[in-house]
Amino acid sequence: MKLGRNIFGVGAMTGISRIFGFIRDMLIARFLGAGRLSDIFFAAFKLPNLFRDLLGEGALSSIFIPMYTDANKEEGFAKNVFSWLMVILLGITIVFEIFMPLIVWALAPGFSEDPGKMQLTVTIARVMFFYVIFICGAAFLSAVLNAHSRFLLAAFMPVMLNIMLICALSASVLYGNQYIIYVMAATVVLSGILQFFILWQRIRSKHFGLRLIIPHWNSKIKDMFKRFGVSLVGSGFYQITIIVGTLVASWQSGAVSWLYYSDRMIQLPFAMIGLAVGTVLISSISKALTDGNMRSVHLQQNSSMRRSMMLIMPCMIGLFVLAEPIIRILFQHGAWTQESTDAVALAIKIQCLVLPAMLISQIYSKTLYASQDVKTPVKTSMISLGVATVIYLALYPFIGYLSIPVGVVISGYVKNYLLGRVCRNRGLVKTDKKTIISMMAFAVISVICGIGLASVNIANIWWLGAAIMIFGIVYLPVAFIIDRFIIK
Repeated sequence: MKLGRNIFGVGAMTGISRIFGFIRDMLIARFLGAGRLSDIFFAAFKLPNLFRDLLGEGALSSIFIPMYTDANKEEGFAKNVFSWLMVILLGITIVFEIFMPLIVWALAPGFSEDPGKMQLTVTIARVMFFYVIFICGAAFLSAVLNAHSRFLLAAFMPVMLNIMLICALSASVLYGNQYIIYVMAATVVLSGILQFFILWQRIRSKHFGLRLIIPHWNSKIKDMFKRFGVSLVGSGFYQITIIVGTLVASWQSGAVSWLYYSDRMIQLPFAMIGLAVGTVLISSISKALTDGNMRSVHLQQNSSMRRSMMLIMPCMIGLFVLAEPIIRILFQHGAWTQESTDAVALAIKIQCLVLPAMLISQIYSKTLYASQDVKTPVKTSMISLGVATVIYLALYPFIGYLSIPVGVVISGYVKNYLLGRVCRNRGLVKTDKKTIISMMAFAVISVICGIGLASVNIANIWWLGAAIMIFGIVYLPVAFIIDRFIIK
């Protein structure tokens, strides 16, 4: 497997998706602003995203891919897991549709103080929750393709959601936006259906033999669900951290939306770099561990660390310096206010500091999952959640919604330290001298370029694009030369 090529391909597809995602968010900001309606949509959308991460892209794929690889990619195992997943998703959907009022109240209790806000959130959440069945199924199908080293189509699928929401929002210009939030909810569900069937057709065309069967219980399924249950707790603690942040922020009008847009900006570089590395790395390291080739494992880790840190450090500095002009230029139109721009920019400046820890933690955690250790990520997630929750609650009376990004940063570095210590103690990670010195060099070069960037007065999108381009033109060649030819 060509690690660098696959990481670049997945990162490029993710980047395309995020670009369309920003266009989508610009339209949402224009039509809904950062207030009542946007709070409703984003709060309701958190529920299907939660289950997509837990049952699809998170715990299940991290457990399934190493076991599927270890079983020589047996078709019967994949069919059985797929069928069990569909049954479980159907049951979860029925339960959540019934108890949605209670669930939304637990997620965003502050909405009850605004007449009608809670009721509308419940309605929208019920519509969008059907997305769970199809997007979690699509995430599993993506995991099967990834296990066969076919990454690009799966990485491209999120683009469909963004394109379809852009079309729905654009249509509101022609036909009015009286029911736009209902149209957006229905569009989310339709995008999940299309993603699911496109991926399923791709798998069938490649003769991987995946189809629904009557699920049956056996030792492999028992072992997988045992591991999945432990891993689910770990992934769940991360999601609980997000939910706790939403719960705390719901008491401050507009804060749910401010934090959403801040997180979107942070997730852009992380998705293009960190998630791309994790997606490819778990498949390649799983194979290397199955073959008992630890030298290959260490080489892949160090290469991934250097390449990803070369890219993530300038992103962190760039977001810190350009947070205000980025938000002002991209989103401050229509219903969006200067207050929202200032609030989101400040959250970005704090939260961007966690990016290096998020990226390295991704490499550590995927290595542990590839070694079929699911308990360690759970323990570190529990500690991370505890740290974040304490910070949220302790600082909220003093700094309001900003307690959430502060908690995210501190808990992120705590988790990174704990994961790294375990991996090093077990010999699963061996960071070489060149990697350490390179990462330090990337940080220094990024700060120097950031100081120059801070002196530029950015008045419009053309100046913003030019500033980012010049930053990249100056930084990347210098960083590449230092890493490739100077540091030995």
